[in-house]
Amino acid sequence: MAEQKGYQDLVADAKKKITEISPTDAAAKSKSSPDAVIVDVREKDEFDEAHIPDAVHMSRGMLEFEIEDQFPDRNTPIICHCGGGGRSALAAETLQKMGYKNVRSMAGGFKAWKTAGLPTTK
Repeated sequence: MAEQKGYQDLVADAKKKITEISPTDAAAKSKSSPDAVIVDVREKDEFDEAHIPDAVHMSRGMLEFEIEDQFPDRNTPIICHCGGGGRSALAAETLQKMGYKNVRSMAGGFKAWKTAGLPTTK
């Protein structure tokens, strides 16, 4: 029988297969690379409450359906983020499985972004 895994196990497994970057590194990368995009994988109500300026909203549940239309180039630098880092790790792993080659997950998510004093908007 297959081992049953919970959410935390799935996130821990995903984090072994992806690259995480800090919020300050994410901000720097998005500024220094004109084709880099920050993808916010939180739910719409979370995004509407506050988000990173210029972030693209693509909820985790719709990511696989929407990503190819928005970013067909699999070399596009993509930085995923969520509220705390778990959903974005799963999203980054999924994008890698879909053939995206330059994907990162922002460690600590939007909470860490705000804690670092980086800009937000509504």
